[in-house]
Amino acid sequence: MGPIGMPEMIMIFVVVLLLFGAKKLPELARGIGKSMGEFKKARDDFEREITRGEGEAKVKDAPGKESRDA
Repeated sequence: MGPIGMPEMIMIFVVVLLLFGAKKLPELARGIGKSMGEFKKARDDFEREITRGEGEAKVKDAPGKESRDA
C-alpha cells in the first residue's frame, strides 16, 4: 500500500465536506492548524529538554570533574 494519491485526497475531502458542511470547514481547518502548531511546539520543547539533559549529563560525567555528592 503506497502513499495517498490525489484521487484518495479528493474522496476524503468530499466525505469531510458532506459530514461537516461548507460552513464548518474553515472552522475545522483552523482548529486542525492550531492543534498541529501546538503539537509542533510541544515536540520542539521536548527535544530541547532532552538535548539539554544530555548536555548536563555529559558535563557531570566529564573526566576530571569530581562529584561532591558522594
